[in-house]
Amino acid sequence: MLKLEAYLEARRETVEQALQRCLQFRDETASQQKIHDAMRYSVFAGGKRLRPILCMAAAAVSGGCETEVLPAACALELVHTYSLIHDDLPCMDDDDFRRGRLTSHKVFGEDMAVLAGDALLTLAFEVISRDQKDQPALAVLQAVRDLAQASGSEGMIGGQVMDILSENHALSQNELQQMDNLKTGALIRVSLKMGALLAGAAPDVVKALCRYGDAFGLAFQITDDILDAVGDSEKMGKMTGADVKQGKATYATALGLDRAGELAKHAVETAKAALKDIHGDTAVLEALADYVIKRES
Repeated sequence: MLKLEAYLEARRETVEQALQRCLQFRDETASQQKIHDAMRYSVFAGGKRLRPILCMAAAAVSGGCETEVLPAACALELVHTYSLIHDDLPCMDDDDFRRGRLTSHKVFGEDMAVLAGDALLTLAFEVISRDQKDQPALAVLQAVRDLAQASGSEGMIGGQVMDILSENHALSQNELQQMDNLKTGALIRVSLKMGALLAGAAPDVVKALCRYGDAFGLAFQITDDILDAVGDSEKMGKMTGADVKQGKATYATALGLDRAGELAKHAVETAKAALKDIHGDTAVLEALADYVIKRES
């Protein structure tokens, strides 16, 4: 029987060790050490490493080896961390705490925080193009392109723009879903797609995992919205209630907590249904889908 907590902890530790290697730099000058310290501060501030774990799980269910996609998994976490640093800036969400400790700009200043985020984004593509050696070059190139697209104006950044422009405006459920498919879902979906592609998955498996990722991302974002409204600040590692204060459009405010919770449950069932098209052992991905709406942070 799958013990999800043990599974998550083991993979988190594997990713943690790989990230340590990614952030080892030789012959640092004083100025380089400052920016590297800022980068490491945010990368190693904790976190579930969910996107790297999804990448590894997708590789495994596609018949590949989890550790062979570690460079791609690390690249995903570097991009995710960069986005969090920039999200926390005063010009964005203006958060003082992330994962239970001061945000990057509170420790290193806004200038270093911006540059640390920029450096992590560029490092992500260095890591995947340099270290993802065990797969065909075309598969690695595809993964690089997919990650770039998911991170850019047609993906995560595009969703963040919609989030900013929608402040103090009511959005329909469809508009919320369009925004969150980009802001949150794009990086989750590409985590699964990259793992599958690098493991040599058949096209129908890649498509099924992308459908799973879309539904998983929706459940994840709805749960985030609910937790911001009613979650425990200590468990969350940051102040809750920020969405309402900033006039953010969320599922919790648009639908109410009960309807939002039901939509999250439906998204989980949709995610698990997508896995029926995959012949491999999907127990881990099924458990992760259930986990995403039961988490407390």
